[in-house]
Amino acid sequence: MATFREAMLAKRHLVKRWKKMPGVVGIGIGFANAKDRKGGACIVLYTKNASTAVKRNCPRCVLVRSTKASIRVSVPVRTITSGRCCCHYNVLPTVGGSRYRRRIRPVVAGYSVGYPGASGTAGLIVSRASRAARRYLLSNNHVLNKNNSSGYTETIQPGGADGGRSGRDRIGRLYRFVPLRKNADNYMDAALSIPTSNRLLAARYATVGRVPGHIRSYAVGSRFKKVGRSSGRVSGVVESIHTDIDVDYGSYGGLGTIRFRNQTVVRGSVPVSLPGDSGSVWLTTNNFAAAVNFAGSEDGRRSISFPVHWAMQAFAIRVARAAGRLGFVRTSKKNKNPGRTRPLSAAQLRRIVTRKALLTKRKKRMMLE
Repeated sequence: MATFREAMLAKRHLVKRWKKMPGVVGIGIGFANAKDRKGGACIVLYTKNASTAVKRNCPRCVLVRSTKASIRVSVPVRTITSGRCCCHYNVLPTVGGSRYRRRIRPVVAGYSVGYPGASGTAGLIVSRASRAARRYLLSNNHVLNKNNSSGYTETIQPGGADGGRSGRDRIGRLYRFVPLRKNADNYMDAALSIPTSNRLLAARYATVGRVPGHIRSYAVGSRFKKVGRSSGRVSGVVESIHTDIDVDYGSYGGLGTIRFRNQTVVRGSVPVSLPGDSGSVWLTTNNFAAAVNFAGSEDGRRSISFPVHWAMQAFAIRVARAAGRLGFVRTSKKNKNPGRTRPLSAAQLRRIVTRKALLTKRKKRMMLE
């Protein structure tokens, strides 16, 4: 039976062989038996299909040196046919359906938001640690940023695919974002919108109410819930963590397919990551923010997410609470356990650049109109 530390070592070996495994879209670690955690850890391979060629190129196990003794340990490999993983940036207009596509004031997390022509989900209402009274909206870069650039992007609610219109439904604009990079490792798809007025954002989460804060890490097998613009209120379980995965952005920003490192895959029994759910935030059973959904498998039953704590680190923000207070940060004594996610290291944070969106004099006048 392999430990998570041994599974991590095996994953590093397998990542080096990725190019020799056509059809593999992701490599992470999880439980060898999803129904019985006593079976130990394994490598999880996500594949485009279940063809004979794909199966032939995927190993059944990887041998690594034991962390407890100078012996070889066989780490099993679990192969899951997920199909392509996509960010669903192109959301088509929909008539009727989810209640979370309607206009709401003040805006709370879980409802449709975006820019003219696009819709995603308002993930969290947050504040900067240095200025707790000022509120911001946290979502994905591809939800709040029209083309992955520093240009002006208006934030509207509901999003453009749900009838939202420029000017009439404007609640703010793109403020800061983490650029998505084509030929480099990516860690998060995240951005902040600054409202035209604090009164437009309420420090609440749809169906849940108050979010007390966020957690620094979580484990494989954790159970989460969330509200998204398209799927509504759903639940899921963390299937794998430390997952390197290829995500198809199509023509958005000229990106095509780009790679993300150390992501989380949350599996649902029903679709949990549909077009329009981008930006929705997974919560723990006691309502602490845990992870940010930004992409999904082709059938929508798997959510590709990153730990929300990474966005908190990158933007120096916390969950917003009433009366200008900041949310709690829940820590765990097991943060260094390989079976849990980890905060970004100082070296990783230095590689993650947050950019501020530009605002011309003309756009400033528009914001005041």
